[in-house]
Amino acid sequence: MAKKIRPVFLSLLGLCAVLSFAAAQTPTMPLDQIKAGQKGKGRTVFEESKIEEFDADILGVLNNVQPKRNIIIARLKGKNLEATGVIAGMSGSPVYIDGKLIGAVAFSFPYSKEAIAGITPIGEMMALSSEKTKQGPFSSAGIPFTPSLTLEQLLDIRKDVFPARERLVAQGQALSPLKIPLVFGGFSPRVMEKTGPFFSRLGFYPVKSGGGVQSLEKPSALDMTLREGDPVTLQLVNGDLDLSAVGTVTYVDGNKILAFGHPLYNLGAVDYAMAKAKIITIVPALDNSFKLSVTGNMIGAFTQDRTSGALGEIGKMPRLVPFNIRIIGATNDLKEFKFNVVNDKILTPVLANMALLTLLQSEERAIGDLTLEFQGDIYLDSGPSVQRIHLEDLYSGNFDASVQELTNLLTAVVFFLTNNEFQDVGIHRIDLAVKSSEQMKSAFLERVWLDKYEASPGEPISIKVYYRTFRGESLVEEVGVAAPNLPAGTEFQLIVGDAASMQRVEMGQYRAAGIVPRSLNQLVRLLNNLRKNNRIYFKIIASKPGLFLKGEEMPNLPPAIRALFSSPRAASSPPIEINSSTLGEYQLPVPFIFKGQASIPIRIRK
Repeated sequence: MAKKIRPVFLSLLGLCAVLSFAAAQTPTMPLDQIKAGQKGKGRTVFEESKIEEFDADILGVLNNVQPKRNIIIARLKGKNLEATGVIAGMSGSPVYIDGKLIGAVAFSFPYSKEAIAGITPIGEMMALSSEKTKQGPFSSAGIPFTPSLTLEQLLDIRKDVFPARERLVAQGQALSPLKIPLVFGGFSPRVMEKTGPFFSRLGFYPVKSGGGVQSLEKPSALDMTLREGDPVTLQLVNGDLDLSAVGTVTYVDGNKILAFGHPLYNLGAVDYAMAKAKIITIVPALDNSFKLSVTGNMIGAFTQDRTSGALGEIGKMPRLVPFNIRIIGATNDLKEFKFNVVNDKILTPVLANMALLTLLQSEERAIGDLTLEFQGDIYLDSGPSVQRIHLEDLYSGNFDASVQELTNLLTAVVFFLTNNEFQDVGIHRIDLAVKSSEQMKSAFLERVWLDKYEASPGEPISIKVYYRTFRGESLVEEVGVAAPNLPAGTEFQLIVGDAASMQRVEMGQYRAAGIVPRSLNQLVRLLNNLRKNNRIYFKIIASKPGLFLKGEEMPNLPPAIRALFSSPRAASSPPIEINSSTLGEYQLPVPFIFKGQASIPIRIRK
């Protein structure tokens, strides 16, 4: 009988412990009870996972440093804070007076000779739990589509979203949010050097460290807990690469936690991974001492990023974007990388750029000839079905050019998908296979030969394309096209060229700066049909009136139909009338990056 009762007893004991924990919420002290001269105690981790106390002497309260925002000023002492100053990574460290929580260490005076800290009142932080506003839209509306986006271009597009972090002025001195250590695990030094100034401007302190220590096993119930004063990370990338912002837990209420005491990006409603952390040591520095840490297991998600801190929920797992990258090197050695990136309109394209750039730069040489051949699939969550976008291309160059070009393509695709103006798109998974060779694979057009320059409608025309490779080898490709069905005596143009040349021809034809997709389906179709570097393109154009409407050419339209589409009642945006229409387009794959363009006039025989 005892054996049967024991499990029930243990369950009741566990339930009582949970109820006891829930009932034992930390008492708080309102701001109007805080006075200069009071003595407080703070909690944070200086090494491993041991929470230790430090002293906090209250100096006063700064009221309305921002509308309805206040800051408690305190001098921190003990645990060598007199020498290190306020430490980056202490953001969120709780401070108590007589056992009551007053707020979180969140600000400091740069280059101060003493550890003078600004504390965000706990009342302002607790208001986070009632803020339900969702993240505002950051669409790409009005931005012409481009198949290539550099990291600099991407950040320039989002410059209004990521201004430099504000400083609060007190008595003429800048009171700044504590810098947050941003731990780069596995990222290349060149990527850190490239992105470091951007993250520093936002108030982060980039730190090179090892990867996380995430376990593949399911965390135990004990591992899924956090205490006030524990280190916690907002994890942007995890897996074979790790990018984590380190702070401290301020307040725990059941499975909800408050942390940091100031914003990270201040984006409102978010869905970022939340993970545990272990502090290796405190690194004293003249400009900013910081906590050196490694990331632990993911245990939940941060759901709010606001002015007064971050709100997290233990057990609520974020929706991440999995990346599977396969790289076959010049010696046919295969390396596979798996990592996850936060699913975010702004950060996902930035992080995808950083991650792919790191892997390609680390595995391939940066100086010398390099060719990258790749195929990729992006799977979208679209209702009950998963839509797929297939990418493939060839890049060849030296001094890291091919690596940059491939990375810029993926960045553009991810950006336009996640920021489309039509509907929220979840990226289910990204698979990318890259094969490299340490040689140039480029070729240049020499001349185009036709077997006839007059043809009857429908008559085949034989075309020979002569081109020369980078090493001087002469090659020829032969194809055939049919003459279009045009009136006798009409002249049309056969254009032979590379992908970039065809785009320039079209933009001149449409008198447009670029194509802005009008629907998600059109965007997906556009991505699936991106022109490729290793193709010779053939385009037939004739002087036939048509329209260019919302990114689509409507060629050779009869006058009545053209007038219908041009009517203000029928078109939400005015179409562009075009004088020449595309009557046919063909492509020929070649094992080289093809460059060059030729335009040949052909006449319909009378």
